[in-house]
Amino acid sequence: MVKKAEPGISRAERIADVSLERLEKQLESGVNISSAVLAQWIKRYGDSARRIIKKHHCYREAFDRIK
Repeated sequence: MVKKAEPGISRAERIADVSLERLEKQLESGVNISSAVLAQWIKRYGDSARRIIKKHHCYREAFDRIK
């Protein structure tokens, strides 16, 4: 008997969700994350990371140039 795949959340989406939760927890705890590292978060996770970084008042004007 072959089990049919059912639609759901992809592995990449699950990993992104977990990673973004980790970013949020780090910012909530007051960890000082460098601008370069925050820029990497934005490059990797886009607007979701951008919203979290803005929420915790760590956003820099230079981040606007990151696509």
